Amino acid sequence: MKIAFPLLSLFFILSCGKNAETIITVKNSLSTYRQFETVTINLEELKLSGGNESIFIEDIETGQQLISQIVDENDDGKFDVLLFQPEMPANSERKFYIRTGKISQESDSIAACYSRFVPERTDDYAWENNRVAFRTYGPRAQEMIESNIKGGTLSSGIDAWLKRVEYPIINKWYKKETSSTGSYHEDTGEGLDNFHVGMSRGVGGIAKKADSTYYISKNFTTWKTLFNGPIRTSFILEYASWDASGKKISEKKKISLDYGSNLSKFEITIKGTDTISAGLTLHEQDGEIAINKDYGWVSYWEPHGDSQLGTGIVVPNNAMVGYEHYVTNIQDASNLFAHISIEDSMITYYAGFGWKKSGQFQNKTKWNEYLQHFSEGLKNPLLVRVQ
Repeated sequence: MKIAFPLLSLFFILSCGKNAETIITVKNSLSTYRQFETVTINLEELKLSGGNESIFIEDIETGQQLISQIVDENDDGKFDVLLFQPEMPANSERKFYIRTGKISQESDSIAACYSRFVPERTDDYAWENNRVAFRTYGPRAQEMIESNIKGGTLSSGIDAWLKRVEYPIINKWYKKETSSTGSYHEDTGEGLDNFHVGMSRGVGGIAKKADSTYYISKNFTTWKTLFNGPIRTSFILEYASWDASGKKISEKKKISLDYGSNLSKFEITIKGTDTISAGLTLHEQDGEIAINKDYGWVSYWEPHGDSQLGTGIVVPNNAMVGYEHYVTNIQDASNLFAHISIEDSMITYYAGFGWKKSGQFQNKTKWNEYLQHFSEGLKNPLLVRVQ
């Protein structure tokens, strides 16, 4: 079954009131400036009253209002989590009021963090924020390959769409491709899709190694959009069980992407194995790898078209138990793998990319510094107190 929840609208505030008894204190314990890190607060902790209201955040010192988002994080049909992204100087502490206001008008604008099923392009699922975009492939695309129908795709790898603008491009690019008024394979100033996936893992697809062979799933079978918004988009993809040299593997992915992040978060329920590997395609095998086992990240920086591209995986909670620079003569099968231990049938990791032409990262050093900083943030999360 395929279910989609509508885009969560952004709201204008007609009137507002201060919940003076509710103050959020956020502390940065690192000696580095931090931004685009999402603070997550359970709504029950806020003890707010009221019905048809919008919750937002106000900096106590400056009076500035911060963008926030309320979501149903556990998919039980009820809003349960408040999200916002404070800018935090090194070794700093900031305090925020919770503010509420009545909803007066909805905005129809596309959310900055956005994902959707794309039936007009076979059956992709695509997602993006202000920095990056991705897609992966559904059952119709698989069926077309298996039936020798032109235009299909057989892959559970993750495709990278190399955007270099901050506004949403998914709907625009698909429209020009399907209407034959242009092509997302050509860069007209916004970026393009020139990232080849094939049977590779692309940017963060998973595989299971048995003996000397990596086994992989096929295309996703069902999808469910959870929410879109100014801070985060989130959705679920399910896959048919697949065989890894006699082991039956089941796979269900919850994928999220936050504003300002180059890395999608993968929370995957996996049964049938104690370890799994997340991979980065090596394409022409002419790039440079970097590994930091202590901080749990792997990186690949490569020439890419008329520019350069970095891909990376970050594994939190010391769950990265190894890696492999796997090179083979089989087309699209060479990948840089991070091996991840499975606990209670779950793994969590982050995967994404940085394109030099976007202006975000000028060289491999800057890309690897980003992965290191991202990992340090996971190891030392912002400290949050509600009072």
